[in-house]
Amino acid sequence: MIKDFPLPDLGEGLTESEIVAWRVAVGDRVELNQIIADVETAKAVVELPSPYTGVITALYAQEGETVNVGEPLFSCDTGDGAAGAPGGAAPAAEAPAEAPVAAPATAPAASGADAAPERDAAPGPNLVGYGARDEGGPKRRVRRAALVADLVPTAPDADLPAPDSAPARTSVDLSTDAPERPRSTPPVRKLARDLGIDLAGVEGTGERGLITRADVEAAASASTSPGLVEGNVAALASAGSATEGPAETRIPIRGVRKHTAAAMVRSAFTAPHVTEFLTVDVTATMELLRGIRENRSFAGHKVTPLTVAAKAVCIASRRTPEVNSRWDEDAQEIVQFGGVNLGIAAATGRGLVVPNVKGAERMTLLELADAIAALAETARAGRTPPADLAGGTISITNIGVFGIDAGTPILNPGEAAILAMGAVRRQPWEHRGEIALREVMTLSLSFDHRLVDGEQGSRFLADIGAILREPGLALTMA
Repeated sequence: MIKDFPLPDLGEGLTESEIVAWRVAVGDRVELNQIIADVETAKAVVELPSPYTGVITALYAQEGETVNVGEPLFSCDTGDGAAGAPGGAAPAAEAPAEAPVAAPATAPAASGADAAPERDAAPGPNLVGYGARDEGGPKRRVRRAALVADLVPTAPDADLPAPDSAPARTSVDLSTDAPERPRSTPPVRKLARDLGIDLAGVEGTGERGLITRADVEAAASASTSPGLVEGNVAALASAGSATEGPAETRIPIRGVRKHTAAAMVRSAFTAPHVTEFLTVDVTATMELLRGIRENRSFAGHKVTPLTVAAKAVCIASRRTPEVNSRWDEDAQEIVQFGGVNLGIAAATGRGLVVPNVKGAERMTLLELADAIAALAETARAGRTPPADLAGGTISITNIGVFGIDAGTPILNPGEAAILAMGAVRRQPWEHRGEIALREVMTLSLSFDHRLVDGEQGSRFLADIGAILREPGLALTMA
């Protein structure tokens, strides 16, 4: 039996994923839980395991294409021989809207012969089957079959099944009188809709005639500036006055960048941000870290200023719980969290992600160091699971690693505060009534003024500063 595998929901609020790489091809045999594809959500790259054992009969999307949750990714012939209930009805456990359909490949016709007759046999290596579980009717099935035809070397020809046809497997005819749908990816089709461009009139320059983003933009330019396209460029060139702008590189907005942009806009225009700054002498903290690094009993633990700041945030948030809360607009309630899921902003090649350490308030300094190091390593590898990106309650971003002294960080959506750590610099500083060369850091705290008043935010920031100035004070606050 041929079964479809729809794209599952891979995390909170995620509605689509991009196919990064297929690990299988049509005709490959796969085992249960074998990784079949890498997909990129708006938060992370995720490996998708196969829920079936069998032979891959179709891949419904190309690498680089975006697929919505619930749309099929591939189909698999499980070989269990289940033909369905009498009259073409499938068993109740499957409950497909329609019977599976196979699109058989045919030999090239020498004189425009009709498509090959219907086949009831199981598809061979050149046949691409798909489960017709869509409720969109024949139009949806034609679109699906057209996509499948793009993914295999031989273009299938068959006939559309009649609405009352009963066989469990029929054929699909793509050579109907209806005009062929232009080949393009979902992002390109959306761009065309936004620009008011009819793809039927656009000539694709991509592989096998695929319509690209550049093709749509060129069509938009031609439609909005016909005079320039038809004559003005030639006139300017002949007059020697044509000028060229700088070269452009266009990068699709998707994946982590798309999610980050949407989250930051939502946060900036929902939560009233306030940012406060505090410059502190962290010489004692830096001496503590040097002592830890030199102590062989702490070997293998990467304890950094970020680790100490993380511990300080956990201690200070217990003294000022308002910073560890969220605003529930629907319930009209302020939700204060009993624990700290500490978000650590991590810059990766795919963009900014903020995984969080669950239960950070219960960890020792060394445990926090290990947890933060593990999060950073996974994030840089692009393998942060969605669970690590959800449920954060308060965050830290370390802009000091880039040599930056201070900033105005934007809140992670749903959180009440975020701390930015600046660079540690040796500079003249008043110490015990004299000027001395000390190690100094600037802290920047942004908070949601709906949840945190100025007095509460100031007290929280002052507590963090006090711990970084004198780490021993943590013993009196814990």
